[in-house]
Amino acid sequence: MYGQSLPRLQFGRQGFGQPASSSQRGCGGARLLIGVAMAAFALISYFGSSVYNPITGEKQHVNITEQQEIALGLQSAPEMAQQYGGLHPDAQARAHVEAVGGRVVANSAAAQSQYPFQFHLLADQQTINAFALPGGQIFITDALYSRLQTEGQLAGVLGHEVGHVVGRHSAEQIAKQQLTQGLTGAVVLSTYDPNNPSSQRTAQVAMVIGQLVNMKFGREDELESDQLGVRFISEAGYDPRAMIGVMQILDEATSGGRPPEFFSTHPNPENRVARIEAAIQKQFPDGVPEGLKP
Repeated sequence: MYGQSLPRLQFGRQGFGQPASSSQRGCGGARLLIGVAMAAFALISYFGSSVYNPITGEKQHVNITEQQEIALGLQSAPEMAQQYGGLHPDAQARAHVEAVGGRVVANSAAAQSQYPFQFHLLADQQTINAFALPGGQIFITDALYSRLQTEGQLAGVLGHEVGHVVGRHSAEQIAKQQLTQGLTGAVVLSTYDPNNPSSQRTAQVAMVIGQLVNMKFGREDELESDQLGVRFISEAGYDPRAMIGVMQILDEATSGGRPPEFFSTHPNPENRVARIEAAIQKQFPDGVPEGLKP
């Protein structure tokens, strides 16, 4: 049971290099069996829970419902807003963000989802960031909002975050983290030997690998959200090339020293522009039509 110490084993006197006692081998074998069982349970739980996303056309491994996502987002929204200084005091600016976000959702495939989207402008003038909580709560800080030059750029940022929600990336991350924790826990349990310092290093390596795997998945989600953002804002009547302008603004923001908070989970702009251009080409193979809002 978690939290209890393992029973102390009694060892006879052994010389360096002598084979382990039967009790040591038995304990190691038991740990291995438990580790295998943990790994099997984690894999079955992950691959046994899958749903089809009709908007993205993908089969996804998630273990929470859309209603649970909505509840998580609503519960977390006040605390997240407080971390960024609360809502912006300018009611007109807040209404602008709400209107643009609402237009993106109402006039795109995102409207097919069941999420009650809400868009919030935060008062933070220092932290350049935008993020989405599960279930449709979307935020942008004043530090980023004030740098945007066109309504299309604002639509691009919000459309990207809508892509996270519609893509159910938070639900996927929860499932992936549970899988990673289960597998790395199994490795730690199976290889750990309190009398062998090298096994502790194996455990540490396993945990680091798990963190890197989840980071890779997160960056793939960001790139998918760029593609969904291009699709959604185009369907809503905005010029998708505005998203390239957002990348340029973010790139310029790095010249001041500390990178924007936006980069803590998002790939750098130079790694995203080519993907955005490819998504635009796929959306409009004959070229972006005239008349779209910049």
